[in-house]
Amino acid sequence: MKNLALVTRITLLTLSLGFVSYTFAQNNVRQSVNEVSTPSMQQEIQSPLSILQHEWAHINYELEDKQKEKAFVTLMEKAKLFVTKNPNNPELIIWQGIIQSSTAGAKGGLGALEYAKAARKSFEHAMRLEENALAGSAMTSLGVLYHKLPGWPISFGNDKKAEKLLKHALEINPDGIDPNYFYAEFLYDNGKYDQARAFAKKAKQAPARAERPLADLGRKQEISRLEDKLAQKS
Repeated sequence: MKNLALVTRITLLTLSLGFVSYTFAQNNVRQSVNEVSTPSMQQEIQSPLSILQHEWAHINYELEDKQKEKAFVTLMEKAKLFVTKNPNNPELIIWQGIIQSSTAGAKGGLGALEYAKAARKSFEHAMRLEENALAGSAMTSLGVLYHKLPGWPISFGNDKKAEKLLKHALEINPDGIDPNYFYAEFLYDNGKYDQARAFAKKAKQAPARAERPLADLGRKQEISRLEDKLAQKS
């Protein structure tokens, strides 16, 4: 029963380093997309990186849950093609890992492990090329993977490795919304509520990312939900 409970945690796994999936109500998601979409943003999707970011957001925010796995698998193949053509581009490799992680989250169960392992490989590869790429996003995303997944013998989850990676990501990007939020979530899950409050507050005060308004909107909603849970803890 304990192992079964651990396996079910995989169904909650979806990264967005900008990076983890946002659990909005469907109507709110569509409204948010309409509010932040602009012609200039549409022009930006011509680059491979922007294509992946744009299509990931569409799948993550606009599709029904039952549609997401197939759509993420298709996008994952597109990411692999971009990486094949640009094998030394750490930003594309990071986004390949994000999409692989999102596919794992959409699939859930033991079948998600294949995608989670592929995501770990992508993040590690990107870090070897340039660990500071996308403000240390590979490090943040890999830290979240280690934290969210169950440990051995089911998977490779490891909170010691997770904390080391998340702390290092904060050294690279101390004011970023993502590293502060994910470390706050890590601290909350480990019962360190006072510390979690401090990092959640810092995440909420993080500078806006002009090129990613929808991601910021989603993360701030997640921060608010985390703060609500922290408010119930002494």
